[in-house]
Amino acid sequence: MEKHLFFDENDQPVEFILKAKFQVDDTSYVAMVPSEDIDGQIYILRQDFDENGNGIFVGIDDDELNDAVEVYEELIKDKMQ
Repeated sequence: MEKHLFFDENDQPVEFILKAKFQVDDTSYVAMVPSEDIDGQIYILRQDFDENGNGIFVGIDDDELNDAVEVYEELIKDKMQ
């Protein structure tokens, strides 16, 4: 189980569990949930690289999110069949 640590607006650590990695066209995304609420809200972020070539996660706008959610939901539906 892959975990990632982020910090909230109060600079408090929040651990997330990676649920899935998937592609939309040539763009990579991840779906994550807070480790303390694995049945809660799923967060979808884009995988990108910083100026040093290090992997980073980036928030996305609503249009991009809608496209990513469609692909993620299809992925989940396919896994359940």
